[in-house]
Amino acid sequence: MTTGHVNPNFKLEDQGITGLGSVAYNLIEPALVDVAIKRGEGTLGKGGAFLVSTGQFTGRSPKDKFVVRTPSVEDTIWWDNNQPMAPDAFDRLYDDMLAHMQGKDYFVQDLFGGADPEHRLDVRVVSELAWHNLFIRHMLRRPAREELDSFTAEWTIINCPSFKADPARHGCRTETVIALNFDRKMILIGNTEYAGENKKGVFTLLNYILPGKGVMAMHCSANHAIGNPDDAAVFFGLSGTGKTTLSADPSRTLIGDDEHGWSDNGIFNFEGGCYAKTINLSAEAEPEIYATTSKFGTVVENMVFDPETLELDFEDSSLTENMRCAYPLDFISNASETGLGGTPKHVILLTCDAYGVLPPIARLTPAQAMYHFLSGFTSKTPGTERGVTEPLPTFSTCFGAPFMPRRPEVYGKLLQEKIAASGAECWLVNTGWTGGAFGTGKRMPIKATRALLTDALNGSLSKTEFRKDPNFGFEVPVACAGVDPKLLDPRSTWADPAAYDAQAAKLVNMFSENFAQYVPYIDDDVKAAAIG
Repeated sequence: MTTGHVNPNFKLEDQGITGLGSVAYNLIEPALVDVAIKRGEGTLGKGGAFLVSTGQFTGRSPKDKFVVRTPSVEDTIWWDNNQPMAPDAFDRLYDDMLAHMQGKDYFVQDLFGGADPEHRLDVRVVSELAWHNLFIRHMLRRPAREELDSFTAEWTIINCPSFKADPARHGCRTETVIALNFDRKMILIGNTEYAGENKKGVFTLLNYILPGKGVMAMHCSANHAIGNPDDAAVFFGLSGTGKTTLSADPSRTLIGDDEHGWSDNGIFNFEGGCYAKTINLSAEAEPEIYATTSKFGTVVENMVFDPETLELDFEDSSLTENMRCAYPLDFISNASETGLGGTPKHVILLTCDAYGVLPPIARLTPAQAMYHFLSGFTSKTPGTERGVTEPLPTFSTCFGAPFMPRRPEVYGKLLQEKIAASGAECWLVNTGWTGGAFGTGKRMPIKATRALLTDALNGSLSKTEFRKDPNFGFEVPVACAGVDPKLLDPRSTWADPAAYDAQAAKLVNMFSENFAQYVPYIDDDVKAAAIG
């Protein structure tokens, strides 16, 4: 049985997917919430939020992600970073997954990946779980109902958490699998209920497709000045660095919180929603994001709640540190209706330094920006990936290595060209530790970070006095209104300056050792910006 609104010439049967039970196409939020509750997939929370647990997988499983190795992509995939799967293994995986799906009910959403019609990707998501369909309906961009009449997807994602892969038969690592096939234009996801795999699958596709068209794909948030889309800023960073929090500035218009493209037309959001971390979320510090956790249709993942009052516990991380909420962009009052912005005037690289060495903000030359972009230094925060229980210093090139199918220099060169053409001002912002490393120091005060960013974006910070950092060579402001001057000099925040010096030397050496892999591929000005 088929229900819902769909192109009559592009049903699952037209794709060769037959023998299923009932198939519901493009249900809207109330219908998806209703059916998810009836199926026992979660709990209706306060205000109509949908509260759900994702079971054993509360974060992504990057070690279970594979790219099918076909001649068409053989020479352009970064195989050191992407695990290969043989085409015949994928074919067996597809056949076995479809056999497993026989007679079961499924939910389909037809959506766009990308706000710019010139560069968007038409995606069909087939979900075993109704709430996964709700999640991806929030996270991608929703066509108008009349557009569905002729919608034909270029890519299809099939997500079947009850399917368990066979490593020997399917060429994967465990019973969990995320497999991308660029020839068949399909992603298969099995044995994980973590919804983030859906959106990051689409991000990985765009990270491969768009650079081939001269469009920069970015793991970043973005905003622009109210009433002036041309005064735009992008915020690169891994999960936990503050992309969502810092871009949701009430004094600016939010374009998006996680994934964007930069074309000759400007920047555009890949998504139609936000996927915000909720641990320690407060109504005082982040009122709009906090408010979404009790709005109808918001998906609240892996949060502890009182079974009687349904009150959410924002501090209880017993299920995971990576508890989140997913909601459409229009839940944020100052969100852009178009998802579009002009060419960025500011490029901000967010890092979470668990060593307590980096200053809260530093001004970068374009070459230094390229150096830090390729380095991608941060700390993986607890829960984002399986097994991460405390901040783990890491280098994730382009601030998004798990989602980069091409070699990092491809993205680095594109960003370098975009910065050169736009004249954008570049900043490195540390939202990590100050006064000592993790375990001794404390997290950078968010009020200080916001004050520094505000002055950076309005141009006043560039007019202040700067000092040259002796370890990294970038420029650091010596003062900013509303910010303790000691914060701007990390060495002065440590009880033992000699210990800071030793820690800084250690970090500089880590940067140098990591960057050696890129030296054969980069221009001389970026080599000159390298530290150590």
